[in-house]
Amino acid sequence: MRSVTKEYSNGEVTIVWQNALCAHSANCINGLPTVFDAAANPWIVPQGATTEEIIAQVSKCPSGALSYFMNG
Repeated sequence: MRSVTKEYSNGEVTIVWQNALCAHSANCINGLPTVFDAAANPWIVPQGATTEEIIAQVSKCPSGALSYFMNG
């Protein structure tokens, strides 16, 4: 599998996804489906929740495939 890193931003926070680390636990999809939707393209839409909600959900990623950084 080719390692891919993608970034998705809502202007305040940027979600970073690393496919090679993803364990496909679906914690993100089940926990915040307004942002994470495996059937959509792109599958991460950070405008679907508040920055605080995104940070809380990304912090629950068991594999570390999802991380975030604050913009600015």
